[in-house]
Amino acid sequence: MITNEQEKALRGWFAGRLPEGLFVELLDVAVDREEITVVGRIPEPDLGEDASTTEREASLEGRVSEFRERTRDERIDVAREAERRFGRKVSWGAQCGDRRAMFTTVSAPVMTRLRQSERQTLDTLIAGGVARSRSDALAWCVRLVQRNADTWLTDLRESLEHVQQVRAQGPDKD
Repeated sequence: MITNEQEKALRGWFAGRLPEGLFVELLDVAVDREEITVVGRIPEPDLGEDASTTEREASLEGRVSEFRERTRDERIDVAREAERRFGRKVSWGAQCGDRRAMFTTVSAPVMTRLRQSERQTLDTLIAGGVARSRSDALAWCVRLVQRNADTWLTDLRESLEHVQQVRAQGPDKD
């Protein structure tokens, strides 16, 4: 588990290392055991006030696509350096207006043992068209828990950070 201080240091490193002007604003630097995710805000296209909703949505999609292609080499350079330094893959995303798009993400396999009733729940999600596979169904369940248990998960993460601080104060393992 990454401590809050380590996450702040990581965010600071990216804020200092990203090429000047890459993003209008660095929105999010998140980290777990496998991946660092970096998301920044990019400028919205100026369409004028009379543009339709369809035009606005298409322009946001086009701007994100243009940004992805134009900045690929710069992002790869930063990612390689970060991967060597922090030992994790780097994934990128951009937000333009209210549209957030992820360019690359790590899809890490997770081994799990589920009882029959739990597998049946996943199979029901598949049969209902919510998911294509048990893996998709499990990811859907995790997202549902994230959305509905945000406060509880935040409290749990803070408690884990406190446990790490207490462990660090204990005797060496020699």
